[in-house]
Amino acid sequence: MHLFSSSVEQRFWERSGRDKPDTQPPYIVVQNFPQLGFLAALRFLEWVRDHPEGVISLPTGKTPEYFIKWVRHLLENWQSRELGRLRQEFGLRLDRKPDLRGLRFVQIDEFYPIDPRHHNSFYHYVQTFYIDGFGLDPERGLFINCDTIPRPRGLALAQIFPDGCVDLSLRYRDVHSRQEEIQKEAIFLVDQWCSEYEQRIRERGGIGFFLGGIGPDGHIAFNIRGSDHHSTTRLTETNFETQAAAATDLGGIEISRNRLVITIGLATITRRRDAVAILIAAGEAKAGVVRRSLESAPDIRYPATALQALDGARFYLTEGAACQLRESRKRAYLQTPWDDRKSQRALFHLCRRLHRFGPKLTLEDLRQDPWTRHIPDLGPDTVPAILKAFRAKIDRGLRPEENQVFFHTGPHHDDIMLGFLPHIMHLVRSPSNQHYFINLTSGFTSVTNGYVYQVLERTRDFLDQNRIEMVHYPDFFTDGWSRKTGKDVYHYLDRIAEKKPEGCERGLSHRVVRNFVEIYGVGSVGELRTKIDEVMAYLRGCYPGEKNRPDVQRLKGMIREFEEELVWAHFGIQVDHVRHLRLGFYTGDIFTEQPDRTRDVAPILAALREIQPTVISLAFDPEGSGPDTHYKVLQALAEAVREWSREREVTSVRIWGYRNVWYRFDPAEADVIVPVSLNSMAVLRDTFMTCYLSQKSASFPSYELDGPFCDLDQKIWVEQHQDLELILGRDYWYRNRHPRIRASHGAVYLKEMTVDQFLSEARRLEKSMESQVLPGEPDRKAD
Repeated sequence: MHLFSSSVEQRFWERSGRDKPDTQPPYIVVQNFPQLGFLAALRFLEWVRDHPEGVISLPTGKTPEYFIKWVRHLLENWQSRELGRLRQEFGLRLDRKPDLRGLRFVQIDEFYPIDPRHHNSFYHYVQTFYIDGFGLDPERGLFINCDTIPRPRGLALAQIFPDGCVDLSLRYRDVHSRQEEIQKEAIFLVDQWCSEYEQRIRERGGIGFFLGGIGPDGHIAFNIRGSDHHSTTRLTETNFETQAAAATDLGGIEISRNRLVITIGLATITRRRDAVAILIAAGEAKAGVVRRSLESAPDIRYPATALQALDGARFYLTEGAACQLRESRKRAYLQTPWDDRKSQRALFHLCRRLHRFGPKLTLEDLRQDPWTRHIPDLGPDTVPAILKAFRAKIDRGLRPEENQVFFHTGPHHDDIMLGFLPHIMHLVRSPSNQHYFINLTSGFTSVTNGYVYQVLERTRDFLDQNRIEMVHYPDFFTDGWSRKTGKDVYHYLDRIAEKKPEGCERGLSHRVVRNFVEIYGVGSVGELRTKIDEVMAYLRGCYPGEKNRPDVQRLKGMIREFEEELVWAHFGIQVDHVRHLRLGFYTGDIFTEQPDRTRDVAPILAALREIQPTVISLAFDPEGSGPDTHYKVLQALAEAVREWSREREVTSVRIWGYRNVWYRFDPAEADVIVPVSLNSMAVLRDTFMTCYLSQKSASFPSYELDGPFCDLDQKIWVEQHQDLELILGRDYWYRNRHPRIRASHGAVYLKEMTVDQFLSEARRLEKSMESQVLPGEPDRKAD
């Protein structure tokens, strides 16, 4: 069947083995994230063959990482026989190397106001990765450069909008000051510029090739949920989901919440009826918005539905991003072997669809459902057997553990706590158990410059007041600084108990002073003060979202490490049982490196050899869901466990996979279900808010909740408990003989695996993230 006019798309669709898409736009599914970039790169070069002077718009951010790498790799190695064979195999038929210099680039969007020289501006990204990286002619492009947009009286943007905030109500209301008068004039100048930008795109015939990602709310460019499908280029506000996604780029939600954007409109993208418009999405976290965008009629709630007007529109998806589509659900249920998890999942979805408790389901309900009717040996005992399996998972969550050595790992410093703190609270009560908490990256990107500045300012005050006595000990600046670090922790916790916030600040300042001696090698109080002042001056000079120099990254990471020690000291865990490995792949760059065996795997392996755990816990997020760090840490862990398993017997070692605020298990995936009481929820919030001081203001929140991660965690636990109530019925909970079940108002899900099962799952996940079938692929390290 010849479904696509593009030979590249036709070849990828044939290789996918999927049915003809039943959506408009149609979609193509590939195995993994690099193949997504490979498909987009080939289709782009195919289009350029036929439109050497065409108008193109290409995306920014992390989504196009492999698109950029593949385009460059293919062009820079055009004479390679291996790549030539690969081009032919995947449908790219070109007589000669494409010349991209004739293309006319249109920048999609930009923050406003922003300095175009800053690395987090989209203008800087476009110039770096597309104009310079692809060798495009800048004279033929249209760019959103805030320095060239007209401004009243030639004033600088910082003079017009000194706090970076733009009040669009000035479009409609009277001004109340001279400053507002200037701002109102500036807004109208931007509006006029946007109108002219739109006109210049039309004069070029409209966008011929558009490639973009899709945001958590379904936004394309910055056309957020609710955008008019006839919208054009404009200065506009964004919604919380978009602001949360932009917080990392801009240095925190405090800034992104008030930063406006200039974006081309949905009509700008669809104006040219023969345009090719491609959206790419990776990971199960995008599956819901992908389903709504593809399986809904045109609707302003789903901006991507505007692309239904284009015959050349496509979605390129990974398996994870496509998993909620009708065809994917059909494949999952009917074209793979049936097992207990599939029966549990089918029953859960039936309960949801009928809004009926599991014990109330009838055999006829199961027979009428398109999925449960396929459960093997369907009969009167089917529902009771499935409910029994769910109850067994809860029993495992209540089972006491004795004489175990726990090796708890977290990609970031709050991941373990957010993953399954209620379970750990019960496990630590047995003195026969040992607990080690292994934090694998330094987590510096989640600490704002403003928070560090505030901490340093307070530390300097305590020094001036002579309230950090240890700096006067005769050996402090030689080796005394490295001793009794646990004292800072217990000083801090004692002050929490006494409800003395200033005492907590002193405890943190004690640790920061130790950090300064370690990082900078200061040898006296005078040198310490001078260095604190120098770092504060540096922070004042940084623009929001700027990548910090290495010493400040290290300082931020050490602040997070202290916070983690505070958390586990709540439960009697000694400081030397909280380890900080600071894996080297974590750099803060937009495209980060892959884990290195020597640099990143070796420290984990050394810790495994030393501690000899019986239970290993780890963040277990699916492909492309959650921060990129989670996946890379998982692969480093898997390689370390694989090496360790060659050295000793590991058949009795258990692996616990947890998820937290980034993605969730469904009830069928979980092997262990831990009931969560209101008391556990209270402990979670109190501990989070008193220890993770750099995180309590939620500067880098999830798009799901405008607040700290502890509140989102509780929301997830409650929703998971509600799912279980639906499955098992409410009577099971409030009339149960076990007090912990009666007290439960939330639930934590864990996946328990053997070492072999974990390594198999990690390998499957690796295949979903990294290309294993494409020879000659580009280097995965950052450019």
